[in-house]
Amino acid sequence: MLDLSDVSADPARQENITRILDSAEKLFRHYGYSKTTVADVARDLGMSTANIYRFFASKTEIHQAVCGRMLAQSYKMAYDIRHLRISASERLRAYVHAQFKMTLETMLDEQKVHEMVVVAIERDWHVIEKHIDRIHDLLAEIIAEGIAAGEFAEQDPASASKCFGAATILLCHPQMVAQCLAKTNRAEPDELIDFALRALKK
Repeated sequence: MLDLSDVSADPARQENITRILDSAEKLFRHYGYSKTTVADVARDLGMSTANIYRFFASKTEIHQAVCGRMLAQSYKMAYDIRHLRISASERLRAYVHAQFKMTLETMLDEQKVHEMVVVAIERDWHVIEKHIDRIHDLLAEIIAEGIAAGEFAEQDPASASKCFGAATILLCHPQMVAQCLAKTNRAEPDELIDFALRALKK
């Protein structure tokens, strides 16, 4: 996969990559991932398909980069919440609510975007796993601060972070959110969050 950080030193190359990703994301959102081709992206940009392949080896690589940008937005949201001047419990609650809202608005309300995300998850791309690891690290930092403040019980913050994520995954995983949204026999968001927070305090 193309590492966008590797090309940041070349402004002209970075500009072309950004244009390609902007076009691809626009077309993916409008027509859907499966119906969009590299030739469509090239046509939208007024360039040759061969020129696209100078920057991306395949449609899959373009898709990975587009998903990477979406995940970066999710991470920034989590990073900003992690640094709020409120209690650890309040930050964890704010993060899960914000991620749930982002999943609903960005990944479910826009069905074409949901298709992109589902394909990425099913292919088990490392960009997804890297994002999950980074989120776990942020949550572990919040939990460690909660332990230091006497808000949470003594425990391993890294392990607690993974368990907290697992306990609230129904509110963060696009496919699970989609499947459970209309169900009446599922826990409400705050019920799940309260349950996970109580576990940290025991």
